[in-house]
Amino acid sequence: MEKLLKLISEENKKDPFTDDELARKIGIARGEIIRLRRDLKIGNSRERMRPGLISRIKEILEDCPNISERSLTQRLIDCGFNISRNLVVAALKEMPELRGKMAKSPAAKPAGTPNGAFDALIGATGSLRTQIELAKAAVLYPLNGLHTLICGPTGAGKSELAECMYKFAVEAGVKDKTSQFVVFNCADYAENPQLLMSQLFGYVKGAFTGADTSKDGLVDKADNGILFLDEIHRLPPEGQEILYYLIDKSRFRRLGESSAMHEAKIMIIAATTADIDSTLLLPFRRRIPMVIELPPIVKRPLAERYEIIINFFRQEATRTSRSIKVSQNAVTALLLYDVSGNVGQLRSDIQVACARAFFSHMVHKQEFLQVDVSDLPNHVVKGILHINQQRNAVEKLIKDDIMIFPAKERRDNSVQTTYNMSKEVYEQIEAKYKKMEQQGIDIAVINKIVGDELEVKIQQLIKQAQHDRNSVARQDLGKIVGDNIVAAVNSMMKIASDKFGNIDETLCYCLATHLAAAYERIKLPFKPIINPQKDKIKAEYPLEYETAAEMVRIASCQLNAAFPEDEIGFVAMYLKSYRDKDDVNEPFVGVAVLSHGHVAEGMVQVANRLLGVEHAKSMEMSLEESTDSALDRAIRIVKNADMGKGVLLLVDMGSLVGFGKLITETTGIMTRTVTRVNTPMVMEAVRKAVLPGADINEIANSIEMAHFSETMDVNTCQPSTDLPKAILCICLTGSGTADVVGRQIRLALAEEDDRIEILTLGALTEANFAKKLSGLTKNKKVITIVGTIDLQVPGVPFIQAQDILQGDGIGKIRKILRLHDSSRNRCDDSRVKSQQSLAKLFRPELVQIHAGYRSKNETVSALIKMLISEGYVQERFMSSVYEREELAPTVFENQVALPHGNPEDVIRPAIAVATLASPVVWTDGQLVDCVFMLALTSYNKTEFTKFYALINNERVLKKIKQASNTDKLLQVIMSDNKIFA
Repeated sequence: MEKLLKLISEENKKDPFTDDELARKIGIARGEIIRLRRDLKIGNSRERMRPGLISRIKEILEDCPNISERSLTQRLIDCGFNISRNLVVAALKEMPELRGKMAKSPAAKPAGTPNGAFDALIGATGSLRTQIELAKAAVLYPLNGLHTLICGPTGAGKSELAECMYKFAVEAGVKDKTSQFVVFNCADYAENPQLLMSQLFGYVKGAFTGADTSKDGLVDKADNGILFLDEIHRLPPEGQEILYYLIDKSRFRRLGESSAMHEAKIMIIAATTADIDSTLLLPFRRRIPMVIELPPIVKRPLAERYEIIINFFRQEATRTSRSIKVSQNAVTALLLYDVSGNVGQLRSDIQVACARAFFSHMVHKQEFLQVDVSDLPNHVVKGILHINQQRNAVEKLIKDDIMIFPAKERRDNSVQTTYNMSKEVYEQIEAKYKKMEQQGIDIAVINKIVGDELEVKIQQLIKQAQHDRNSVARQDLGKIVGDNIVAAVNSMMKIASDKFGNIDETLCYCLATHLAAAYERIKLPFKPIINPQKDKIKAEYPLEYETAAEMVRIASCQLNAAFPEDEIGFVAMYLKSYRDKDDVNEPFVGVAVLSHGHVAEGMVQVANRLLGVEHAKSMEMSLEESTDSALDRAIRIVKNADMGKGVLLLVDMGSLVGFGKLITETTGIMTRTVTRVNTPMVMEAVRKAVLPGADINEIANSIEMAHFSETMDVNTCQPSTDLPKAILCICLTGSGTADVVGRQIRLALAEEDDRIEILTLGALTEANFAKKLSGLTKNKKVITIVGTIDLQVPGVPFIQAQDILQGDGIGKIRKILRLHDSSRNRCDDSRVKSQQSLAKLFRPELVQIHAGYRSKNETVSALIKMLISEGYVQERFMSSVYEREELAPTVFENQVALPHGNPEDVIRPAIAVATLASPVVWTDGQLVDCVFMLALTSYNKTEFTKFYALINNERVLKKIKQASNTDKLLQVIMSDNKIFA
């Protein structure tokens, strides 16, 4: 009895012990517990919970008298009560005075109009009540329902409402339980009406190349069900017209049919974020009688937003299997900040906060996660500034900090969005923290490294979730690259999976588009496949290279094509990239497409979708928009696209061409601009940008080889050569056009440079054409190729023959000549400057004399912080230094250490120096008394060679260690002329 009384007196009154739990704790039978309770006149767990429950229900009903039973139950659970909806209903039945304060229960509605399908939508009995009534009316309208258009901003819940309408139709008996809810994203096929028709209506055998058998479309699948057309505004006018006959007559033809007709009884629900008056044709709008507009989250009541917030926190509590305590101020900020991305953005911001709190929970060994204002993203914290305008409403909802418990059983999410974070992110935080803790790294350093990486990791996972929703099915890929390519890629993927396990599925999209391009290329004798990094890849990624070789052999057999060894290198690079895809520390080249008018978004969507990534970003400039406004937006786009190795800008024309330099000056992000953008160019850029080791200039140069533009950038030095300069004129069918073009060029350049040879060739009529072309490029400095066919010779720009005869082709040639002449001068100047550049890497603010550091970690951390604070490196440089040290310690003779990080994280090259008052143990008992922290880029190879000579000069190194102040140390470095000879 004493044990029982003690346990009950200390129990949580919102979640009392059950008889089973008490029996286990005391170690006796459940029946004995019941007898003891009765003897002591103590009620069961529900009876002991009842006083607190009744009190809390009264408080909630005073603030929200029209609250529904479901919402009331949820509020009670949020307060810590372990209670079901049935228990709440039972309690209300015993209290008619409280029951009368509530809104009528949805269960009281007439038979045949169930509301359960919409229960998952927060606001179903509140701000969305009108929209839901319209949705029900559309579904119940005879015979197949009213076609419906759902409008609203991104993240407002359009897809969720459409799915609820389908569930309601089944519940109400309007649609059979076997009927289908078929989703079709119009953006996937916006640029290809034929592919759109084949997907919607199916096709018959022989309708197009590759149509070996007939196939049903999505309309067949949706027969007697609902067809949901998402992003309907992305359909071009011809795409909208395709749907007219189906809507009017419920009949359709498959692609390739001329007479046969098929019937389909379907209800169409469409969704759009755009202005329907400007994006949808009037005849199409007239065929969609029901229009439902969903409000953005900022226009919904605070009480509903509060429910959404609590629901998202509960999902994270369940995901982490830990309770979450959210501070009153944090909830206030989430309630009041401007949510630009609606519900999806709100969820994303809550996940960021929970991930940060999880990391703090790991560091401080807390019992539960604690989310405070400091854990929220900066743009969310600003919400607190609006508290004065909403204080009374907020105080009614939030009276104290909120404790949220994980659900004992996983429930369906109240709001489904494309913003979602994998449970693995928490496991990765936990694993990385424990690993670094076991290595003895200081807590402060761990906090810095993991904390800096955290938000990047979360955002990448969110982007991956968005990509998952929009990926193209493999069967669709076959229509783009050919079924033979897809079959070969499937075989290649099997080899990769057998070798590496669960390799990223989206690799198949990149391999398919890459293999299709390579397959076409090897068919042409003058388009060899060249991979300049083949030897490097073979040496650095031997396992990937070996696997790639097997994959290429399989592809060669299936396609009956002889792929060269260079192709193995490309496949190995893709393998390496997709095996390491979850590594947020791996920097990549970003891609941003800028255009006038509605062009960029479509090209980016196609490229990202086909390659299975969410890599490229887009910005479209309207004709009315000012240049300043467009530049501000472009800066934001580039910041978003930056992944550590610069951003490649693909632009169409006009003022956008000059944005690159302005963006770099403003943000410090390296950019490279390529003009005259088209979809194949975007695909090529994205495909190369996601490869490990990709370089922004290499990508730009390779694209410009095939797409020469007037803004060609030759800022890097080309190898000097004494070969005679030549211009090659080529005609496809003979040398006739080439001769005419050659005479025109010779006449125009006669007075400027008579040393340039004008050479002509016929691509198809010339015997041994490929051999002759190869010999010309070896024996002559071919500065440009002019003709009617682009041979895509590496490093040589192409000019259309028509531009010479009718356009500004001569002007382009003159520009190329000037660039070639100036490039040698720049290279010569750079060699002179490099002789004096080493001294500039040593700065007074980066030198510490006889520092009193007592450990390796303390020394490394201090030097990195100096570099960060002075603006020489990015904060993530610290993480890369520690990772390099873990791979291989950087200790040299004479007690010198040379720690260094990723060159991509360097803003300005520099070398930080610390001479130590007492040697510290670096690794394996090795002592160090002088540390040089190298923050160098790949362009500092010459300087590093000279620096290496410096530290191996015992006389100079001794002077450096003995220097009594910063000035003397720098004087030692700068006065030793032998170092710079």
